[in-house]
Amino acid sequence: MPPKVRIACESDSQEISALVNRAYRPPLHKAGWTHESNLVAGERICAEQVRALFNEQSTILLLFVGSEIVACVHVKVDMPGAYIGMLATDPSMQNQGIGKQMMHLAEAYAMENYGATLLKISVLSSRAELLAFYERLGYVRTGEEEGYPLSAGVGQPMIPDLKVLFLAKAPANPAFQRTASGGR
Repeated sequence: MPPKVRIACESDSQEISALVNRAYRPPLHKAGWTHESNLVAGERICAEQVRALFNEQSTILLLFVGSEIVACVHVKVDMPGAYIGMLATDPSMQNQGIGKQMMHLAEAYAMENYGATLLKISVLSSRAELLAFYERLGYVRTGEEEGYPLSAGVGQPMIPDLKVLFLAKAPANPAFQRTASGGR
């Protein structure tokens, strides 16, 4: 059965939060390559926080295999662009190109539905492999960074000075593309 994509609704909130927590904060013996279990303690998100994302300026895309949600990504308006976050793939399905597929879907959705001309993401500073993944997709570090968002209810850092780094991509801007590809 081929995977299917659909827009999430509020009734998916519990399944989405379970997927995101499995991908980001699983027990170490069940961790895929995207986990943060060694960096941040506690849940990444709860169903109530997912429900709060449902509004006219925000969309969650889901990928299903059969009736099971195996990946998700959140896209929200952040004019002149869109912010893409909460990319999660079930650890048992990682390393199959699903994350890359979901990012492409999120980017297309942001441009087609929100008129985004700039795509923004954020990554924890200690996640070198994840930074490299996004850079391969054409994202460039903006130089902006923030301390870990303790008040957001997304876990407690276990390492000192954990920061959130910001990256961006402007798909329609040739000058940005030259920068993203190393000046070529």
